[in-house]
Amino acid sequence: MSFIDWIRQPWPWYIAGPLIGLMVPVLLITGNKAFGISSSLRHICAACLPANIPYFRYNWKNEIWNLLFVAGIVIGAFITIQFFNDPNPVQVNPRLATELQRYGILDYRGLVPAELFNWNSLFTAKGMLLIIAGGFLVGFGTRYAGGCTSGHAIMGLSNLQLPSLIATASFMAGGFIVANLVLPYILKL
Repeated sequence: MSFIDWIRQPWPWYIAGPLIGLMVPVLLITGNKAFGISSSLRHICAACLPANIPYFRYNWKNEIWNLLFVAGIVIGAFITIQFFNDPNPVQVNPRLATELQRYGILDYRGLVPAELFNWNSLFTAKGMLLIIAGGFLVGFGTRYAGGCTSGHAIMGLSNLQLPSLIATASFMAGGFIVANLVLPYILKL
C-alpha cells in the first residue's frame, strides 16, 4: 500500500482523536493560545471593518495565528478534495439509508446529500430552512455559547471548564433533538 493509499483511508479514532487532542497542549505551550474556530470571524471583521464598533475594537493582530490556522484548514480541505478524494459514495448505515430513502434522499456521492444541498434547492422552503435558517442558528448559538463545538469540546473540556461541559452537553442534546425530532419534519416539506 502506497503512502497516498494509506492516507486516503479513514483513520481510526485511536489515531485521529489523540492527534486532535494534542493540539491543546501544543497551543498552550507555544503561546497560551486557545483552540477554536468561531472567533476567527470576529478577527476578520475587526481587520476589515473600519467602523467604530466596540466589539471589534481590540488588537486583532495578536490573533493573526488563528487566521492562519483557519487558512490552513481551508487549504488542507482543498488539497484533500483535489488529491485524496475518495471516488466512492459515502458509506451510509443501511438503516439510515432506508430512512432517508423515504424522504427522497438517494445520492451520497458528495459530502452532503445532493437532494438537499444544491443550488436548485436553495430557493425552496426546505432549502431556506436547511441552509439559511440553519446557518443563522449555528452562528447565533456559537456566539451565545461563547464558542463553537471545537473550542468547547476540545479546548474547554481538556481545561476542565464547567461552562464548556454545559455547552458541549447542550450541543449534543440539541443535535440529537434536531436530528431525530425536527429534521424528519423539514425533510417532508
